Amino acid sequence: MIEFVKNSRINFIGAWRIAVICSLLAILAGIGSVAVHRGFNFSIDFVGGTLTQLKFQKSIQGDIAEIRSIIAELGYGSPEVKTIGQAANNEIQVMVRKKAEGTLVVDGIKRALQEKYAGNPFEVRRVENVGPKIGGELRRNAIIASLLSLLAILIYVGFRFNLPFGVAAVIPLFHDTLITLSVFSLLNREISLTFLAALLTIIGYSLNDTIVIFDRIRENIRGGLRGRKFDEIINTSINQTFSRTVITTTTTLFVVIALFVLGSEAIKDFALALLVGMSVGTYSSIYIASPVLIWWQKRWPVVK
Repeated sequence: MIEFVKNSRINFIGAWRIAVICSLLAILAGIGSVAVHRGFNFSIDFVGGTLTQLKFQKSIQGDIAEIRSIIAELGYGSPEVKTIGQAANNEIQVMVRKKAEGTLVVDGIKRALQEKYAGNPFEVRRVENVGPKIGGELRRNAIIASLLSLLAILIYVGFRFNLPFGVAAVIPLFHDTLITLSVFSLLNREISLTFLAALLTIIGYSLNDTIVIFDRIRENIRGGLRGRKFDEIINTSINQTFSRTVITTTTTLFVVIALFVLGSEAIKDFALALLVGMSVGTYSSIYIASPVLIWWQKRWPVVK
């Protein structure tokens, strides 16, 4: 395998306290942001509302911000306006958190846009209403799905390695989730089903990186580093896998950054969540998972 970082001797473990403090500050900032915003900015998927898909005859690519402003003036709350498919399709999706009987909301949106874009006719392609009860069920199911995935990971890693390794693998996943949620709260970005898909992707990516390090730790415990101090074994193992971590993370982030910069509005939140979560996931595999193992070793020795 190509190694961009050969024979590294970085003292990763020596900086774990600083790393933990930085993580705690980021999480506390997120908690403060949630308090200021009075909760997360949940999308229509979770709180209910009206979704309308419109197709214009002429291009409206440069008018998304103006359309958003027009709809916001209707009093339906902060709207979400995204392009659908390729720009040449001239299709947009409008989501507002107001749900009314009949077609009151859709009719209001149509009238406002027809007045402004009289020279650019459009047709309504799709209308969906999501009730608050359904939104609440989706929110609850999303939480359950995330917790079950973490429980399954704990069981699998605990069986594949042992319980301390399982706990040390799951704690960073909670960390990555909390940091990503904190960033979205600080930026007041919407929490949607797309965001949930990104979170589950982040969990899988972060776990993969952690397992690579853990597997090298286990090999070194059984092999050439037997007899050394436990923290030395861990630090050496991280250095041995560091080149692989750099290559994997860098190549993956290239794709995610391209999605965020060049992708449509519909995919930007997904790409942003991946960008934050994968970066933090790489960091937590080194600075959160490994220190948890060392902490466990001091109290209930993993290696005797």
